[in-house]
Amino acid sequence: MKRNLQTFPTLLTERLTLRKLSKNDSEEILQLRSDTEINKFLDRKPSKTIEDALNFIEIIIQNESEELFYWAITKTGEDKLIGTICLFDFLDDLKKCEIGYELLTPYQHQGIMIEAAKKVLEYAIKTLEIKAIDAQTHQDNQSSTKLLQKLNFKKLDDIVENNPNLILYRLTT
Repeated sequence: MKRNLQTFPTLLTERLTLRKLSKNDSEEILQLRSDTEINKFLDRKPSKTIEDALNFIEIIIQNESEELFYWAITKTGEDKLIGTICLFDFLDDLKKCEIGYELLTPYQHQGIMIEAAKKVLEYAIKTLEIKAIDAQTHQDNQSSTKLLQKLNFKKLDDIVENNPNLILYRLTT
């Protein structure tokens, strides 16, 4: 796959800038990772302190490579993180990866995530030459399910290991 991470790719859409995560995003990361509404469908330990958020950011920054792209979603012209979107779990032999995303509650239902996801999918397909992108969502997360369907992901019959509440979707190019 063509992946060269000399500089982290900043992606631009009509309304958004997808940029590298930084330690300055700690307040918003804490909000995302401690919000009970956002986290009710995610199997992760919630952040409780700013130190938790900073530790998470540090882990992301240290692991950013050709195997992890983790973007902060911001409105163009503003630096405040309003959500995140990432590509991870790359399988080179299959030219496949997984996508994940989350958005602060006040910014949901405004078309922001579909705009960000379209740009990230375009980057994955055109630049990274990915042929299949997977997404997992909780069976009760209707917003995520609708987003994936709008992006032409297809529901798979595969069962997600260790969590029967998750549904696997795949986009193939």
